[in-house]
Amino acid sequence: MMSKGRIAVAVEHDYDAPPEAVWRVITDHARWSEWSGLRNSHLVREGHPDPNGVGCIRGFVAGTREEVLSFDPPKCTTYTLTRSVMPMKNHIGEIRLEPRGEGTRVLWRCWFDPSIPGLGGLLRGVITKMFRNALSGLEARGFD
Repeated sequence: MMSKGRIAVAVEHDYDAPPEAVWRVITDHARWSEWSGLRNSHLVREGHPDPNGVGCIRGFVAGTREEVLSFDPPKCTTYTLTRSVMPMKNHIGEIRLEPRGEGTRVLWRCWFDPSIPGLGGLLRGVITKMFRNALSGLEARGFD
């Protein structure tokens, strides 16, 4: 059951590349800075058995940390935000890849509770824009 005040964000983007190619780039956490708009992307801790898989902790600017919870190539990965400057808690994110003809649709979603009452709408807008910009950057980067 969703708690009162829980915020949901969902953004989709289609690519002219197969899911396996999109997966390789979108789950290469150390190189997210190349396309996502998030600076200083790096692996804090490798996952198992894949370095970008379950247990992986990816880091970004300002000490932000996310831990990968599930890793199902080339279909879906989930993560949780473990540290952030943004006022939110109970954050769960999901990046799902679906074949679309010869291409791929990426659905990037997250759910969270604002830490400060009344900020839910603002945070939803900021995260929606961040997801859209990242997925556009992913398309511009390409999948070679």
